[in-house]
Amino acid sequence: MKNVYCSLFGHDYKVSKEVTYHVKEYKCKNCKSEMTIDGNGKFIPLTPKFKEINTVLHRVHTKRLEKSQRFFILDL
Repeated sequence: MKNVYCSLFGHDYKVSKEVTYHVKEYKCKNCKSEMTIDGNGKFIPLTPKFKEINTVLHRVHTKRLEKSQRFFILDL
């Protein structure tokens, strides 16, 4: 029944995870299908390969943020 709604009215994607400032993961409110943004900015299905890429990207992004914040505090 959920897929019928999405096929008639379209998906209702909400942000489920912010990987970086530009890359996010989305999940449909009705059918629970997952999408993400690839390197070219295209909206694509979230496959296990892209889940792994997004987790590594998120880890690198948070480490860079932590490093820049530590540098800013030491600079003061």
